[in-house]
Amino acid sequence: MQLLMDRICRDGKIREGNVLKVDSFLNHQMDIELFAAIGQEFKQRFSDAEITKILTIEASGIGIACITAQYFGVPVVFAKKNKTKNIAGDVYTSQVESFTHARSYDILVAKEFLTQEDKVLIIDDFLANGSALLGLSALIRHAGATLVGAGIVIEKGFQPGGTMLRKQGVRIESLAIIESMDQNEIVFR
Repeated sequence: MQLLMDRICRDGKIREGNVLKVDSFLNHQMDIELFAAIGQEFKQRFSDAEITKILTIEASGIGIACITAQYFGVPVVFAKKNKTKNIAGDVYTSQVESFTHARSYDILVAKEFLTQEDKVLIIDDFLANGSALLGLSALIRHAGATLVGAGIVIEKGFQPGGTMLRKQGVRIESLAIIESMDQNEIVFR
């Protein structure tokens, strides 16, 4: 998606440790016009699939998932990183390791919001090592629901997540795949 790649090159900042900061438009301050284009692109790429729910993980994926859900006409469910008083009853849980935060945590979804009848599209901002997608996929599996695929805004193609998940048969549609990056250049696949 050229619009997204241009924006990454213009406003993205590369930090030590293969961290790409896109917080000025994607995951802190959000460019809603860009999100609308992203949502339309995911709708086009998954137009052949029946989808009943979109699943994401808090917090960065929520905005993108919500805009995307408008194009599919389905609800968004987001996996929480902490159990709160608002979540009553049974939950599905899975463990995720955050590349950015360098820590592991449990994610959870109330069982009432993810059922075996659901056909689920995962939407997330980044794919690096694949831990978030593995965790979200596990929640879908625990529910007996069907994983339709994953829509990823930015994939770090030089990290193993995308390759590993595709080998497992997960349909992944990434809008921008970064082959390599350093302080001077971002190379897209």
